[in-house]
Amino acid sequence: MKNYIEFDGVCFAYEEDNEIPAAENVIENMSLKIEKGDFVAVLGHNGCGKSTLAKLCNAILVPQQGKVYIDGIDTADEERIYDIRQRVGMVFQNPDNQIVATVVEDDVAFGPENLGVEPAEIRKRVDEALRDVGMYDFRFFEPHKLSGGQKQRVAIAGIIAMKPDCIVLDEPTAMLDPRGRREVMDTVKRLNEEYGITVIFITHYMDEAVRANRVIVMDKGKILLDGAPKEVFVNTDTLKDIGLDIPEATELTHLLIGKGIDLPEDILDIDELYSHIIRLTEEKN
Repeated sequence: MKNYIEFDGVCFAYEEDNEIPAAENVIENMSLKIEKGDFVAVLGHNGCGKSTLAKLCNAILVPQQGKVYIDGIDTADEERIYDIRQRVGMVFQNPDNQIVATVVEDDVAFGPENLGVEPAEIRKRVDEALRDVGMYDFRFFEPHKLSGGQKQRVAIAGIIAMKPDCIVLDEPTAMLDPRGRREVMDTVKRLNEEYGITVIFITHYMDEAVRANRVIVMDKGKILLDGAPKEVFVNTDTLKDIGLDIPEATELTHLLIGKGIDLPEDILDIDELYSHIIRLTEEKN
């Protein structure tokens, strides 16, 4: 599979007073490759560099050292900014910051219009994008009358109407209730599986991270852990040492193992745990 995003020895530090460099890099000598069609969850405590990583992915920020390549394009090449942002769409934490129109379908049309897409194609893209996120029936609604989860799905529709190859979501569920979080996560997961859109999903919810096919854990601007969810979340002590939780099912599994129950250490969800417990019960009977 082709690498779509590549970080090569990237360092980045924010400036203080726009002149004096900060004492520490927010991103420290990071090298990272993400394949086309991958679904990557990025975890880490506040200040570890997650949002900076997101902004480096579509040239909102550019490295001070090293290189970031998007589909082979150097993000430091100012003449290719348009190409990069066509390829990588960004969804931020607060959907209100991305909604610009007073009617849902007009908001979704805003991005394609700015790309110079023909009106007939815009109409097609808007309808398709709203159907993809389950918001077609709300196309004539005023965004401010929608729930948080619905607003975030409209924001995602606005990005996918521009036909990006990759979507970077920076804690898009942080301001949502459990239902809204589930709606957004289900939408993003389906876009990845059905359309092959590359997804970078920054979150602090473990139940969201386990649905990715790859999890990256950051600490102090560096990659601490990187692998499939089962490979990452088995490192419970390491995760707790940097202030992160582990999935509830994993926590319960380890408590049961401590009580002498024979269970795999890498269980991630309640259904999986339930299946193992049923199997053990049947074996005893």
